[in-house]
Amino acid sequence: MRLFVALNLPTPVREALWAATERVRDVGLPLKWVRGEGLHLTLKFLGDVADEREPELAAALTRAAAGARNLTLALGGFGVFPDFRRPRVVWVGIAPEPGLEILQHRVEREFAPLGFPTEARPFRPHITLGRAARDARPAALTGPRRHSAGSSLPRRRSSVRSI
Repeated sequence: MRLFVALNLPTPVREALWAATERVRDVGLPLKWVRGEGLHLTLKFLGDVADEREPELAAALTRAAAGARNLTLALGGFGVFPDFRRPRVVWVGIAPEPGLEILQHRVEREFAPLGFPTEARPFRPHITLGRAARDARPAALTGPRRHSAGSSLPRRRSSVRSI
């Protein structure tokens, strides 16, 4: 089973993000959009994991989240990975939040002994909105910056309560 550790977003936030991306989605860029109900904030990608590991993963997650408080996250700004010349992932950013950084670090710390290597890249909190189609050429993806400029992403803070 392909797994990741993520924060579930409240329904109104997912709906607002889906609505805010409508204009960009309607342009027809060669992107596979994440459906509104699937929007989340990934803390750690685990990859393919055998079903029988569920108990140890659940225990690690319980330890990582122990004592964590509700997080209030501020969304804002569209971006792409790796850059606008070769966009592969379209995302909305999350403002720096110390509690989120601590939680992500605790997830890394608890899952590393289970054979899930610590991420070498710095944590850049974001919500993936879409991914480039496998056969998309970079030139066909030059529109996200231009089209997202007119999209009205609600600047909002929202509490996240579940992993």
